[in-house]
Amino acid sequence: MTTTTNTHLSPAFPGRAPWGTANKLRAWQEAAMGSYIEQQPQDFLAVATPGAGKTTFALTLASWLLHHHVVQQVTVVAPTEHLKKQWAEAAARIGIRLDPEYSAGPLHKSYQGVAVTYAGVGVRPMLHRNRCEQRKTLVILDEIHHAGDSRSWGEACLEAFEPATRRLALTGTPFRSDTNPIPFVTYAEGNDGIRRSSADYTYGYGSALSDGVVRPVIFLSYSGNMRWRTKAGDEIEARLGEPLTKDANSQAWRTALDPRGEWMPQVLGAADRRLTEVRRAIPDAGALVIATDQDSARAYAKLIREITGEAATVVLSDDTGASERIDEFRLGDSRWMVAVRMVSEGVDVPRLAVGVYATTISTPLFFAQAVGRFVRSRRRGETASVFLPTVPSLLTFAHEMEVERDHVLDRPKKGDDDPYAEEADLLKEAEKQQDEDTGEDEQLSWEALGSDAVFDRVMYDGAEFGMQAHPGSEEEQDYLGIPGLLEPDQVQMLLQKRQSRQIAHSRKKPDEEADLVELPAERRPVVTHQELRELRRELHGLVGAYAHQTGKPHGSIHNELRRSCGGPPTAEATPNQLRQRMAKVREWATRMK
Repeated sequence: MTTTTNTHLSPAFPGRAPWGTANKLRAWQEAAMGSYIEQQPQDFLAVATPGAGKTTFALTLASWLLHHHVVQQVTVVAPTEHLKKQWAEAAARIGIRLDPEYSAGPLHKSYQGVAVTYAGVGVRPMLHRNRCEQRKTLVILDEIHHAGDSRSWGEACLEAFEPATRRLALTGTPFRSDTNPIPFVTYAEGNDGIRRSSADYTYGYGSALSDGVVRPVIFLSYSGNMRWRTKAGDEIEARLGEPLTKDANSQAWRTALDPRGEWMPQVLGAADRRLTEVRRAIPDAGALVIATDQDSARAYAKLIREITGEAATVVLSDDTGASERIDEFRLGDSRWMVAVRMVSEGVDVPRLAVGVYATTISTPLFFAQAVGRFVRSRRRGETASVFLPTVPSLLTFAHEMEVERDHVLDRPKKGDDDPYAEEADLLKEAEKQQDEDTGEDEQLSWEALGSDAVFDRVMYDGAEFGMQAHPGSEEEQDYLGIPGLLEPDQVQMLLQKRQSRQIAHSRKKPDEEADLVELPAERRPVVTHQELRELRRELHGLVGAYAHQTGKPHGSIHNELRRSCGGPPTAEATPNQLRQRMAKVREWATRMK
């Protein structure tokens, strides 16, 4: 594989003349080019994992089509203003001049096309349709799934580019969390009757990893104790990663990400120690925090300055200088950048090697695009490290990094996606009375009260390593200190060694001297989600029997139990709290006999 040493070029960019004059394309790009030239289709969907070089493939194909007079001009449609400019810069490097500032009217003769956003097309679809009708046009639809973001965008793309001579759709993540159809994408019905998107060429993360095109990713997850106050005024405490209802899990997650707690400073400190280790082998390696909102982003940047003594680059999507700050960070060697959404997709900062997923966005699409910011490889042996809260959906996404998905148009029949759906329905009526009785929902707001972090585990190549450990401990440092320049098999071997050493060390310590998180898994008390479900079912059964005996509503009995025994609503109660309530119901029932 040939790479370029020019830091202004994407590591995937061949930096050469039109296709056919030199053999510098990656194997998948050559294969995709060959497939396209053989078929000569009007529509072509190329799915390639983030970091594989979709821009290179698309612009090389555009050069070939212009050179052979198949088309006379090019229109690139990108998700954001920054990416629109990034496309124009990349095109200029192979001699295709695109105007990224085009808004209306005739195009200056020095340009061979335009770069616009999906939002821009949505505003003036007829302008772009007229351009396609006047001259033979290749339309490159970057991250085509964005055309399904709203009905107006999808309809505008159909209206604007229906007369185009050729349409090339690109995406690293063809799936969406909804069933909005994506324009110019073919859907094929499977044996199960569900229609899924059909790509003309696919190059997944697994293949790219085998080819050394992208970096392997080490995921480091952190748990910890969370405390928060609900809208009803109840103070809840739960451990992130333990079996919780959907609402409790969401609130524990929000509590972890609150910059006023201890979880974020501890995780940012761990990530910075990891970055220091990576920079021993990769001196310009950078780190990125992906935040939920602008206030959080600013707060995280303040924490980073306090932890590291160095200011972080803050990128907010509505700031006029956002693109310039991204470019300055990309070309520099500073340590940290904090952003909200605009760096989660398509933005090319190859030196990013450490990430902190500090957002509550939990769709597979967003997660894949976010992790894609760290996998762009510059040389063999580089690894990426992404820090996560121990949240079930995120751990699932991390384990499925190599799974190739398609966009599904039809909703599958509801299955067991939510293991708590059944019990949530059972609790809905019981807890309704409590909400009505307090009348406090409109008076109080949700509030994070406190948090701390515990190193939980490392996930790599579908396997898990390590046991829980305190931040700053030798056990945690064993994993943070893995060299940043290793072959994939060396990463796995080192993780296995670290895990064996941690287990051996913890077994030497007597249980009475060990903190709970330091105990090996086989000696640590565990309550499974099934056990919690059975405890809740048993409590509901006792409450039902007592309601039948007394004539009181279920919700009223649950309220009395909480007043008598203390603790949160049944959905968030611990096993001990559930058992206490069951004992109390039995006591009440016995008194009536």
